[in-house]
Order: sequence, then C-alpha cells, then structure tokens
Amino acid sequence: MKKQDSRGGGNENKTSKMKKLVYVLAALIVMSCQEQQKIGYVDNVKLMDEYQEKIDIEAKFKTKAETLGKKRDSITQAYQIEAQAFQLKAQKMSQKKAQEEYGVIQQRAQFIGQQLQQEDQALQASGQVEMDSMVSKVKKEIEAYGKANGYTYVLGGGDGGSVLYGTDANDLTDEIVKILNEKYKN
Repeated sequence: MKKQDSRGGGNENKTSKMKKLVYVLAALIVMSCQEQQKIGYVDNVKLMDEYQEKIDIEAKFKTKAETLGKKRDSITQAYQIEAQAFQLKAQKMSQKKAQEEYGVIQQRAQFIGQQLQQEDQALQASGQVEMDSMVSKVKKEIEAYGKANGYTYVLGGGDGGSVLYGTDANDLTDEIVKILNEKYKN
C-alpha cells in the first residue's frame, strides 16, 4: 500500500498538471483557429516617385511657378527702369514734388508686390489641393487592393514609413504603381 501524503499534495500536483495541460491545449486550439493574417507594405517614396499623376502635377506646377517667376522678374525689371528714370527726373523737381511722386511709385510697387504674393499663395494652395486629392486617391486604391487580395494590413514603408524591414514577397509597391498608372492613363 502507498502512503498518502497528509497534506494531500499528491492530488493537487496531478490537478495542477492537468490544468496546465488543458490551458496549453486550449491555447493551441485558439491559435490554430485564428486566421493567418496577410500583411503587405508599400514603399511610399518609390510609389510617389513612379506615379505618373504625381509627376504630371509637379511638372504642371513647376511650369506655373516658372511663369510666375518670369512675371515677377519682368515687373521687377520694369520697376527698376522706372525708378532709375525717376531719379533723373527727380533732380529737376522740387524736393516736395519728388517725395510725392516717389511715394506714388512706392505704393504702386507695394501693391504689385502684394498681387504677386497673392498669386504665389494661390498657386501653392491649388497645388496642395491637387496633391492632397491625388494622395487620397492613392490611399483608396491601396485600400481597395488590400481588400480585394485578402490583406489584413497594408503598411506604409520608405522614408518616414512604419516598415523598417519587409521581404520582397510582401512588397506591393510595384503592383500598386502599375494599377495607379493604368487607371491614370485611362
């Protein structure tokens, strides 16, 4: 006959081991029942560098900015010519009359400067609106691609992105760029 432990430790030990076994089995069952999560990522920098709509928007606004710059240079040059002519003319005027005309020229220059600044700000604002719209379109396309292809997550990579490392198999950048460029072409 076996001697029973007066503290009842033999049964508690078996019960404790049985509980641990049940917990381990339950954890394994839960883990095996969970869906495998499909995760991909997009290199944001590469995507934007290769997306034709973004390239076209930048080119369009670069052209507009150059045109505005040329306009500014032309106006500045005309103002300088006017200022030089005024200096010659002012030598033949009374000091009071010269100050009055100089004040008018300064006001006109200030007004033109403000107009050019407003044009510059309007150009920047419209460029920002177009870029924001394009970024929104890209995000929607990435979301649609993720849903259509069963991805649980599609992360953003590249400079400032959240993916520090990812295998090439999880890189969706080229596929997304191809889809975006095809849709933009049409």
